[in-house]
Amino acid sequence: MQVSFQARLEADLRQAMREGDVLRRSTIRLLRSEIHNEEIARQADLDDEGVLRVLSRQAQQRRDSIDAYARGNRPDLVEKEKAELGIILEYL
Repeated sequence: MQVSFQARLEADLRQAMREGDVLRRSTIRLLRSEIHNEEIARQADLDDEGVLRVLSRQAQQRRDSIDAYARGNRPDLVEKEKAELGIILEYL
C-alpha cells in the first residue's frame, strides 16, 4: 500500500516538529498551504497527481527565485531558496 503525498507530508511535518527542524517544518507547512489553496480553488480534494503539480510549481518558483536573488547579489536568500528547493525535490 502506497502512502498518499498528503499523508506523507503530514507525517514529515510531525517529524520535523519533533526534531526542531525549522526550515523543513516551515517548507512543509507552506506546501500544505499551497495544496489546500489549490483544493479551495478547484472545490475538490487533490489526488496525488494534483499534489505533484502543486509541488512542481513550487519547485519552479524556487528556481526562479534563486536566479533572481543571484542576479540581485543576495547569497543569503539564494541559500534559503536552495534549501527549500532541496526539501521540495525530495517529494518529486
